[in-house]
Amino acid sequence: MPVPDEPTSKKVAESPQSAATPATGDVENQALGTGAGVSNIVRRWKKEDLLKRGSLGLRGLGLLFSLLAFIIMVSNEHGDWKEFDQYEEYRYVLAIAILSSLYTGLQILRQIHELSTGREIISRKNLLIVDFFGDQIVAYFLISAASSAVPLTNRMREEQDNVFTDSSASAISMEFFAFILLALSAMISGYKLSNQSYI
Repeated sequence: MPVPDEPTSKKVAESPQSAATPATGDVENQALGTGAGVSNIVRRWKKEDLLKRGSLGLRGLGLLFSLLAFIIMVSNEHGDWKEFDQYEEYRYVLAIAILSSLYTGLQILRQIHELSTGREIISRKNLLIVDFFGDQIVAYFLISAASSAVPLTNRMREEQDNVFTDSSASAISMEFFAFILLALSAMISGYKLSNQSYI
């Protein structure tokens, strides 16, 4: 009785053609000359690089619009009732512009560090989760602040259209643009998170 681990003396004859070409599902025994694996890897690297640079560009523009909203709202003081800090809605716009500027600024610094050194500050899995939820939360805050200040600005513009209401409207518009950019960045982060392999 033969032992299962020992080879038997009877060998099955293989045809020369079946020994030369591996089965299509046999990844380990494929010929090295195909190049399909290398081109797939290169294509994946290019796609990941494009997503990283796209995310960096969206966050860079989001930082620009957040800073513009901050600067416009802080400089929106024209005496008497035309001072932004007298209105809770405008203080909320300012606070969210500061928060968005800090978040996008830190994310941009982190991404530039990763692109220049090739090393990640925290693990990839945790980084993708922070990116995804951070982008979503800040985007929600931006649209929340912009939408809370729109009714007040519209009421003021019906009574009197002046520099104060124009500045308020432009700060709100900058926050809306920052929201769109961070929402797109959140979509990219979600795509990267969903394609993350957990092997």
